[in-house]
Amino acid sequence: MSSFTTPDHQQRQNEAAAAKKALLERFRAAAEDPALAERKAAREAIAAARAKRQAEREAQREAARLAREAELAAEAAREAERIAREKREAEELAAMIAAEEAEKAAKLAAEQKAARDARYAARKAAKKLRRRGY
Repeated sequence: MSSFTTPDHQQRQNEAAAAKKALLERFRAAAEDPALAERKAAREAIAAARAKRQAEREAQREAARLAREAELAAEAAREAERIAREKREAEELAAMIAAEEAEKAAKLAAEQKAARDARYAARKAAKKLRRRGY
């Protein structure tokens, strides 16, 4: 039966250092890989194109928003002008109705006064007739 030999401290340190060195070499080799640089450049180009498209979309959205706001402002101005015109027309109509009603009231008052005066004159004439006796 063979005995189990455990590595000593120095041997374990050497193996750990060798593993770290191999890992560092792998990392350096990957960092210096020309394909990696090409992929990185391609990703940067894609990101730049995406940023450019996004900026263009934002500019289009801003222009559309400004156009919508201008259209809404014009619509609001037209609506306000229409409301003012309707209000003016309603006021003119109310003034005409009030004038007609005032005219009718004046005419009615004149008719009532004429009727009252006629009754008064008739009473006076009747009274005069009764006093004279004929």
